[in-house]
Amino acid sequence: MPDIRNIVILTGAGISAESGLATFRGPDGLWEGHRVEDVCTPEALAHNPALVHRFYDERRAKLAEVVPNPAHDALAALDHAWPGELLIVTQNVDDLHERAGASRLLHMHGELMSALCAACGASKPWHDPMPPETHCPFCEAPSLRPDIVFFGEMPYEMERIDAALREADLFVSIGTSGAVYPAAGFVQTARHVGAHTLELNLDPSAGSIYFHETRIGAASALVPQWVDEILAL
Repeated sequence: MPDIRNIVILTGAGISAESGLATFRGPDGLWEGHRVEDVCTPEALAHNPALVHRFYDERRAKLAEVVPNPAHDALAALDHAWPGELLIVTQNVDDLHERAGASRLLHMHGELMSALCAACGASKPWHDPMPPETHCPFCEAPSLRPDIVFFGEMPYEMERIDAALREADLFVSIGTSGAVYPAAGFVQTARHVGAHTLELNLDPSAGSIYFHETRIGAASALVPQWVDEILAL
């Protein structure tokens, strides 16, 4: 492994599955019993706002029943101890990384614990139910929606992510399917600039061929082991 100073880590649903949160798309193609097209598109929000708002209210409430697992804790420990640049990019909308203590973190697909105003674009932390036509506390329009990046919308902070990838010495993907773009293409960007690439996953992902190394197993075991290795360098 080359000398490492700058690290970019991508996390997906697999890192939170061991805490009891359903992965985004199960083997039956459903997310918590719903077709993704019915709860995670702008068209779904326009067609059936009551269903979409209720769905995310339920997901938000579920967070109170789960806690970070050893994989989240290990990444938070790395965040605190790593002297170089580090960015944890998560596809997850839960708050388990934050609750474990990570701070060099961004949510590219939005956050359950945040509300977005479709009228003025402002966002704010949100913990309560959010029925349709909830008023924005900033512009007072009845336009609050879950602060979730729906299919067809642009993920957050792509320029910042791209800049970090282009400076990375090491790119690590944890618990991702490798099938959802643009995140699935991060490994190719990292390899293009000469970064070492490592995949930690329960099963080989759709993009495993692009990684220098793939380790198979549960995130709660693999991630703490890897963090111990990297901090010992």
